[in-house]
Amino acid sequence: MKRIVIVEDFNTSRQIIKKTLEKKGYKVEEASDGREALKFFDGSPVDLLITDYNMPNMDGAALIEYVRAKNEYKYIPILMLSTETNISKQNRARDAKITAWIRKPFAVDEFTKIIEKALR
Repeated sequence: MKRIVIVEDFNTSRQIIKKTLEKKGYKVEEASDGREALKFFDGSPVDLLITDYNMPNMDGAALIEYVRAKNEYKYIPILMLSTETNISKQNRARDAKITAWIRKPFAVDEFTKIIEKALR
């Protein structure tokens, strides 16, 4: 079973994403910000990271930089799910080597297609 970590500070969004992924048969771990998510990157397998950009304590770009610095997670797919429109912030996320940027709000069908493609 594929393990996906979702990092999103808005609880309603996090629950929608979690339920959508669990219906598809994925094991879902969740965190409300980047700092809380660090516990999932302890060397145990993670197949996909989905993170928001703007969050308290540690933003999505800082989380991605942390994850990518660890050998075990250097090549896992990472999806940035955000409303962020600031080009320099988008570039920072891309420089941290995200797999794809998904703009909120998203269509569930399109979202699940991107997930399935990222996990291939």
